[in-house]
Amino acid sequence: MAGTVPPAQPPPGPPLGPSDRPSPWHRRRNPLRRRTDVLRVWIGLGILLAVLAVAPVVAVVVSQLAHRHYEDTARHQNLTRYETTATLTEDAPRHPEPGSDEEELARYPVEVRFTTHEGRTGTTRAEVRPSLPAGSPVRIWVTTDGEATEPPLTREEIRSRSMGWALLSGTGVALTGAAAHGVTRLVVRRRNLADWDRAWAETSPRWTAPG
Repeated sequence: MAGTVPPAQPPPGPPLGPSDRPSPWHRRRNPLRRRTDVLRVWIGLGILLAVLAVAPVVAVVVSQLAHRHYEDTARHQNLTRYETTATLTEDAPRHPEPGSDEEELARYPVEVRFTTHEGRTGTTRAEVRPSLPAGSPVRIWVTTDGEATEPPLTREEIRSRSMGWALLSGTGVALTGAAAHGVTRLVVRRRNLADWDRAWAETSPRWTAPG
């Protein structure tokens, strides 16, 4: 109504002090929050802390084990492989794009002849650069059985492979934690659905009973 004086409003209260503000660690009571909701939060926090603690340890241990394995492999390769000079017995294929970067990286399998440490002559197939004519000398690595092979692992290759295994193991721990959290969410959700069904079974007669 025009000319009506609105009722007086209560004066504003004093500003909240630091002790009156809600702490992020102490949430207000929520009647809709279930015990399973709190349990799920704590389980998720526990899984997160476990992953952060375990992943670095697993990565370091796996890296050390992988490094030791590849060092043993490199030592065995150095004992069972050696580098020698071989001669092409046929022309190497030509690259379809001469002078290109691809030609610099391309290698073709060609039959070569070499002499073993015992002085015997052997033949094998080795990866060589394109367009090399027959009779060209190439350096190859061969096994004690006379088969062409790759050079022994270098220190850089050992380090790179060890780091790769460390990364994979750390990622595996993180994925395991994520899977555990997903299973926890699924179990809690099923528990909540069962509780809802039970609560509705107890409440529905009061809503559906005839008046």
